[in-house]
Amino acid sequence: MNCFIVMQGDTYQEEKDACVIWSPKEDKSGNEPHSWKRLKEVHAGDQLFHYVRGNIVSVSIATKDCKEAPKPSTLLNHQKTTDGYLVQLEYYELDIPVNVKEQFQEIYPLLPLKYAPFQNDANGNPGYLYPCNEELAIKLLELISESNFYRVDEEQLELTIDEVRKIERNTLVPFITEIESEAKTKIRWGQQKFRKDLMPLWEDKCAICAINLPVLLKASRSKPWKDSTNQERLDPYNGLLLCSNHDALYHEGLIAFDGQGRLHISSVISEEDYEMYRLMPRAKIKIHPENKVYFKWHKRNVFASDVVNELQSYESE
Repeated sequence: MNCFIVMQGDTYQEEKDACVIWSPKEDKSGNEPHSWKRLKEVHAGDQLFHYVRGNIVSVSIATKDCKEAPKPSTLLNHQKTTDGYLVQLEYYELDIPVNVKEQFQEIYPLLPLKYAPFQNDANGNPGYLYPCNEELAIKLLELISESNFYRVDEEQLELTIDEVRKIERNTLVPFITEIESEAKTKIRWGQQKFRKDLMPLWEDKCAICAINLPVLLKASRSKPWKDSTNQERLDPYNGLLLCSNHDALYHEGLIAFDGQGRLHISSVISEEDYEMYRLMPRAKIKIHPENKVYFKWHKRNVFASDVVNELQSYESE
């Protein structure tokens, strides 16, 4: 099961009525944009979130694999000769859309660095179909549930039998629950396998302070789940074993390692606090050759990054 976000705009209503999404193969220059070509990755059972003018307005499930097909005659500006990609869907429209800008503080940290559906100002990126990692999908499902299922006012606290039956008949509820369950299961299974394979690489102890109490040890990814391919998410060399304290510092980009295993400490941490955090500047850990590419990625993209500053700038607008 994979998830996607489709940016529809003016095409939403006609595509919803036709129970499809569709894109041409090539643009006017003969190029194949990544957001069009990505339709080929959609298979039966995959889930999609539909973004229209700042809001997530629907969720859907692919009923068949993507196929090559001309633009359906039911869509506007129909051209029979136009080659494209077609995915058949079952749409579930939300009673209350989720406004991305209003919820952007929760959404932003889960966006990948590459192929993010939303810009740093919370507007949608140009393009058609974007990947949606499981962590982002779970957050969107939580926001959908909060606004569509759990928001009640004082007048709704005493539901009549008919109102209860109406809620029970709502097919969106089991659909959302199933998507969320599948996404959480995929993450949980991946985390368990990653930790199991990673621990012996670091002799079951923190790479920095040598703490070896299992309950305090974390399998820390260098390239986060949101930015990793399925293979990278399970690769035990994509990370290292750290205690809870050093895991938090690594996850937030306050420490990093270079390709030689040397420790780098962010200027956010004052030198007088190094001892408190059990950090030794330029300390060197023994790494595996396969760690290098991931450590370099983390140092370049997470360590001392401008992500926090960008979000703070957005919040102050």
